[in-house]
Amino acid sequence: MTSLAPPETKPQSIDSNLPPAKIAVIFALAALADWLFYDQRLGLSVVIFAIALTCASLIVNLGNLEHRRLLLAGAIVFAGLLPAFEDINAASLVIIALALGAALMLTTNPCLNSLVRGVASLLELYLVGPLRLFQDSIRAFNLPVLTRSFTLWCVPLLLGSLFVLLFMAANPLLTKWISQLNPGDPSSYLSIGRMLFWIAAAALVWPFIHIRWRNYVEVAEERPRSTANDPPRSTGLSFFGPGTILRSLILFNLLFSIQTILDLIYLWGNGTLPADVTYASYAHRGAYPLIITALLAASFVLVTMRPGGLAERSRVMRSLVYLWIGQNVLLVISAMLRLDLYVQIYLLTYWRIAAFVWMLLVVLGLVLILVRIVQRRSNEWLIHANLVTLAIVLYTCSLINFAAIIADYNIGHSREASGSGVNLDMDYLIRLGPQALPAIDRGLQLHSFDPNLVYRRNCLVQEQREQMTSWRSWGFRSWRLQRFLDRQQGAAAG
Repeated sequence: MTSLAPPETKPQSIDSNLPPAKIAVIFALAALADWLFYDQRLGLSVVIFAIALTCASLIVNLGNLEHRRLLLAGAIVFAGLLPAFEDINAASLVIIALALGAALMLTTNPCLNSLVRGVASLLELYLVGPLRLFQDSIRAFNLPVLTRSFTLWCVPLLLGSLFVLLFMAANPLLTKWISQLNPGDPSSYLSIGRMLFWIAAAALVWPFIHIRWRNYVEVAEERPRSTANDPPRSTGLSFFGPGTILRSLILFNLLFSIQTILDLIYLWGNGTLPADVTYASYAHRGAYPLIITALLAASFVLVTMRPGGLAERSRVMRSLVYLWIGQNVLLVISAMLRLDLYVQIYLLTYWRIAAFVWMLLVVLGLVLILVRIVQRRSNEWLIHANLVTLAIVLYTCSLINFAAIIADYNIGHSREASGSGVNLDMDYLIRLGPQALPAIDRGLQLHSFDPNLVYRRNCLVQEQREQMTSWRSWGFRSWRLQRFLDRQQGAAAG
């Protein structure tokens, strides 16, 4: 009888050993990355490095390539490099990564027979592949104990280091304390940042040089029954096994608790800061790094706490996740407070309102993740709940006159009106459009007479009237503004 069990997966390496040629190529590519990217702006260097990486991967793995697909793979790489050659931006960088990954899969992955496996292989290439550099390096010395220890601690230490960097970007106190740990010998030519850059560069290019794909092996129709004398099957090493998740949650909770305690003392409790750290720098710095931290934390929870998985069934890990999500919610609320304090001084803009809305969505998303874990709901439920939340927020935002709110807030909190804060930026208010006209008129009264500002204000009035001349461009918000302008004009005439 044919088994209906899902296929097993085994990691397949094109070349299981580590010849000196591969090690030399890795060092050469890391050196090239250092020369092209370290402390430099991105540009043509990205295209040059992508070409070098493609050639190196082609040469090192020449005997294991699918030669019939080389032409197609080359065309994909060429097409992927064109946007970066035109301009370096986020989209062109993503396209290069996709093109390089697709070309590598086409020429080296024998199990690439569906779109789903292609996407899975691409995710494995960029998410798991770089971590294999350290695992393969240890395995080269045939030290299974070290290999297991590395697998258990790799993700906690890497993500923990990333969280520390984000907290340093958000918290001047942490930056000061950690900088004091560095002896800072100016005569030393070794740079910790440069060493980390070399390690990161080697890890990123490693999956292109030492290629390993996950091989799907069908389950046999008749599997022999295991006996007591049979050796136990090896479950392999997983970067997201229960041991790794437990260590990660413990470490992350400890790291987040430091930031939480500092925020409670200095941000919420107005504690006395050290003499060389101002309250303004502590409060106004790092709202966005904290949001990135919360998003990374949410992604980790979604990846590790799969419905029905071992981690979700563990009471200890569930408790740690609850604590961590709670700290993340407080972290985002602290980021909102930081942004609010920043707005109180530097006034309001569309981008700052968007940041508030985005932070609100992040908080709601974290709460929904917590609800999903507590009630043991599926990821499909979580997606639907987030989509409903997003729709409600967007619908609410569509009914709010943000231009008028921004203009009114900036007028009321400007130096001219309140005696503190920054000077009123009339140019920005005019760029908000006709809906800011009531506030602009108040701002003109606070300013000395400026014929240029008056002219631009009158242009907005004319734009508003032209919009109301046709029923096709009629809007209730514009109609209310026109009534205000008509009353204002009547009062001035009377």
